Amino acid sequence: MRWRGRRGGIAVALCLVGLPALIGAARPDPLALRIGVYHNPPKVLEAGGGLSGIFGDVINAVAQREGWQLEPVSCVWHECLEQLAEGELDLLPDTALSQSRERELQFHKVPVLRSWSQLYSDRRYDITSLLDLEGLRIAVVRDSVQQQYLSQLMDSFALRVDWLPVSSFESGFDAVQSGRADVVAANNFYGDLRARELKLHVTPVIFQPAALYVAARPGLDSRVLSTLDEYLRDWQDTPGSPWYRAMEHWGVFAEEFPLPTSLYWLAGLSFAGGILVLLVVVLQRRRHQQTLNRLDLSELRLETILDGVDACIFIKDRSGRYQYVNHRFAELFGRPESALLGKSDGDLFDDETADRLRQGDLRVFEGGERISAQEDNVLRDGTRKTFLTVKLPLYDVDGECYALSGIATDLTEHLRIQEALSRAQYYDPVTGLANRSKLLESLDHAIAGYARTGFEGALLALDLREFSLVNDSQGHAAGDEVLRLAASRIERCLSQTDLAARLGADDFVILLEDLSADRETAIMEARRRASLLMQSLSEPYRLASSVQSVGANIGVTMFSDLNGDLETVLRNADLALAEARSRGAGEVSFFDPQMQERVNHRLRLESALRQAIESEALEIYLQPQVQQDYRVTALEVLLRWEHADLGRVSPAEFIPLAEATGLIVPLGQQVLERACELLQSWRDHPLLSTLSLAVNISPRQFHQADFVHRVQRCLEVHAVAPGSLLLEVTEGLLIQDIEHVARRMRQLNELGVRFSLDDFGTGYASLAYVKRLHLSQLKIDQSFVRDLITDRNDEVIVASTLQMGRSLGLDVIAEGVETVNQLKALEALGCQGFQGYSIGYPAPVAEWEARLGKSLALNPA
Repeated sequence: MRWRGRRGGIAVALCLVGLPALIGAARPDPLALRIGVYHNPPKVLEAGGGLSGIFGDVINAVAQREGWQLEPVSCVWHECLEQLAEGELDLLPDTALSQSRERELQFHKVPVLRSWSQLYSDRRYDITSLLDLEGLRIAVVRDSVQQQYLSQLMDSFALRVDWLPVSSFESGFDAVQSGRADVVAANNFYGDLRARELKLHVTPVIFQPAALYVAARPGLDSRVLSTLDEYLRDWQDTPGSPWYRAMEHWGVFAEEFPLPTSLYWLAGLSFAGGILVLLVVVLQRRRHQQTLNRLDLSELRLETILDGVDACIFIKDRSGRYQYVNHRFAELFGRPESALLGKSDGDLFDDETADRLRQGDLRVFEGGERISAQEDNVLRDGTRKTFLTVKLPLYDVDGECYALSGIATDLTEHLRIQEALSRAQYYDPVTGLANRSKLLESLDHAIAGYARTGFEGALLALDLREFSLVNDSQGHAAGDEVLRLAASRIERCLSQTDLAARLGADDFVILLEDLSADRETAIMEARRRASLLMQSLSEPYRLASSVQSVGANIGVTMFSDLNGDLETVLRNADLALAEARSRGAGEVSFFDPQMQERVNHRLRLESALRQAIESEALEIYLQPQVQQDYRVTALEVLLRWEHADLGRVSPAEFIPLAEATGLIVPLGQQVLERACELLQSWRDHPLLSTLSLAVNISPRQFHQADFVHRVQRCLEVHAVAPGSLLLEVTEGLLIQDIEHVARRMRQLNELGVRFSLDDFGTGYASLAYVKRLHLSQLKIDQSFVRDLITDRNDEVIVASTLQMGRSLGLDVIAEGVETVNQLKALEALGCQGFQGYSIGYPAPVAEWEARLGKSLALNPA
């Protein structure tokens, strides 16, 4: 194989000119390259068994000069990509560069083409923005960048669309034409061509300006790609080169290519080149008309064209004064064309803009350059505008440059749309923080920096406790308000090099870089920063309609914990966060490898619990509650779980898991149904019919929108007597909207349901709260009963609770009564209700039914 650059030196040139036979004799076998061809005119297509199109013509020209032997292989797009990644193809033209593709494939440096993606629709639909896509059917090429980008965009805007994956752009346009799809996404080259042919609507929705390359399989000799780069650099700078000829042959104006990327959304610059030519004709004719003193019909037609162009067209003389402006230019400044003639840039723009424009003009006048640039200009009234401007010199018959002509296309609105699309791609719409895509991109960069410099960094996973209760009780608007306030507090705790992202719901991630070269110092700094975040997030949230207390938990992983890809880092942080959650509100936990084992166990347990709920495999146990005469008046409904593989699972393990996963809602409803069934079965029994059943209700279940309706239906279906059902709620219920809680409790009271406040004294309840709730009973927590005999403080708390109950007319029951001594001490303080092992152990329903069916009296032991 022969490798050479564009300029091989005199010796090589002599060989090429004088010794072709010798070179041919010495040349090794030609390099054979299998190249994928998918039908995507005018960029790539197969013609007569060979490679054609813009890419085809350019690659064929390089292959001819280098002696490469090309073997075109027909395939559809996603199959082409798969074959290239697996090494079945060597090259694939017309490939956009993406982060995932760069990891799997090789790319050269100089793009062959620049393109953008656009949406084309059935003419029945007037699509002017992304929001108009709601509910429509969109055809996209499977595994294409359009599919990936649009899917993320639809998710970011929460838009519901129906995707129709197709094998090629041709299939996508056929789907719209046949009515199987409403919209198709394609590149502008193919899309504009087919839209004209099929009479489809070219929408203004444009996205993903992209540079297009020839991609190579992993392991292909890198000199193939570097050779392509050498030719492309040379040919793109040389009018008349094979690259320019390919552009002209396939209808692409070659001088577009070197201009800024933003230009390539505007399909009109090729037209702009033609307009400038027409403008030169007009000017030359005007100079002759100074003597002829008349305009003929052809010039009038040209004037009409110039005034109809949606771009500012102008001519300046060497002093920088305007000699001609079109209608669009005059509209920009709100003056008639005649009022602008003779004006300079200093009369129209601010001083800085005018100076910069003058420097560009001098390059045209003095150097004869043709210049193109994206300009950020400020008008005299302060209005900011961004233009894509092309200027070229005008020469008289003596070859002297006497003026310049220019065309300036207003990009302001297009750039605003591009920025909005970019923001939707990389930022969360609710909080304005980075989203997952932006986080992964920044994390990749940060870890690469750590590998290069050794400076430690950390990833903090954070979630808000009780956030779901805010959403459930206050609505999503209040939830979004909490998220925005939390995001603001997080950002105030960041340094300039940090990044905060929201991944969804109440899940946040904070990226900390350059903490220290020493791991222990970096860990201490990460802990300090986590503490600052925790302190800020724990302050009350003042919403429009209420004040909410929402705590947080934080999990931390250090860059040095990394043992895998970026997803591993996120997973490590999530594991640490789960550990922090298990410890309670306000906890910070650092990752350690044993967390994965605990997570695996938790996942097995969650799966088993889900199956147990579906099959109603959890068993109901009952524990009696007695009054001072030791007669049973009620039983608390408890759950026990015996699993074939896991063995006996403690409620202390599976109830918190059910709370965390949301399984507590169907589980709680199942227990409520079975309790009502029991009450119904006891209705005609002389003793059992006098008993009440106490059922524990979690805050999550209580706040379900249809909770009252579900309880009412259960009572009606099983004909439960009023007062027989007692719902036990914890003080955690009171941290939410107390008015909402009181209103819901009153509704249930009216249905004959009574309430007991469980674990009283351990949480948030106060006399003010208790008075506002519709309670029938207070339960003294077992933590105060346990040390009642030896701890004076516990004795005071129990006595105070009993006094409060008497004052409010509430029954008071002590739970966790395990010894006769505790029982006697409670009786001495005036307690009249008891529950605990000294009264009776939890046991299956049948056992207590048999025992209490004979007598309700128990003997404490």
